Amino acid sequence: MSPAQPARRQFGHGRADKSGAPTGVLNIGQVLAELSVDFSNITASKIRFLEEKGLISPQRTPAGYRKYTAEDVERLRFVLGLQRDQYLPLKVIRDYLDAIDRGEKPENLPEGVSISPRMVSDELLTQLNGQARQLTLEQLKKQTNAGSQLIQELVSHGLISAVDDRYDDYALKITKACVQLQEHGIEPRHLRPFRAAADREFSLVETAIAPVASRKDVASRARAADAAREISDICLSLHSALVNGQIARMDR
Repeated sequence: MSPAQPARRQFGHGRADKSGAPTGVLNIGQVLAELSVDFSNITASKIRFLEEKGLISPQRTPAGYRKYTAEDVERLRFVLGLQRDQYLPLKVIRDYLDAIDRGEKPENLPEGVSISPRMVSDELLTQLNGQARQLTLEQLKKQTNAGSQLIQELVSHGLISAVDDRYDDYALKITKACVQLQEHGIEPRHLRPFRAAADREFSLVETAIAPVASRKDVASRARAADAAREISDICLSLHSALVNGQIARMDR
């Protein structure tokens, strides 16, 4: 499980909450009983297969028996539902789950498919359901220690923007970085090449994924989004290596 994934909650033994959902540690027989209501063909072998593919990671007792939590059950329900109703391959479903575990909203989640509150923490669920932080100008200033002039300059140079007078998490991260750069004498006007470079990089990514992105099916859109992130990460690594390589030469 990735470090960004919310910590598993601690449960009792097979109890249920008021809604009837399991809130305790379950054995595989109890998990089958929970899921068979909606998935009549579910078997222990199928659950173990999904575990082998890394879609769930149940805890183990000292004797080696699997212990399933409410999160495990909901992840299984999520996987089985996407397989049965959307005919999605496990690779695409795992990409969705990996995004959830990283604290991201899965790209192109099929219409009508939602993320269960028991899969993630309440705070993360709020973000995944499209209710990510939307900051007012005053909140942005308070959380970044940025002055009004700096924020105005960031907006004027196209580094951040507001929608309905609200700033998103990316604006927050950019502003924080620019506050730190300002301490080194680097002003927003010096950062226009970053905006231009980001636009060129995005165009490069768009071109690279165009053959897949042009397809309209859900699986293709998910693969295109995953490829875009991968290419972007590679570009960032290349950029970092080029800059750090120049810095390294300063000591020679």
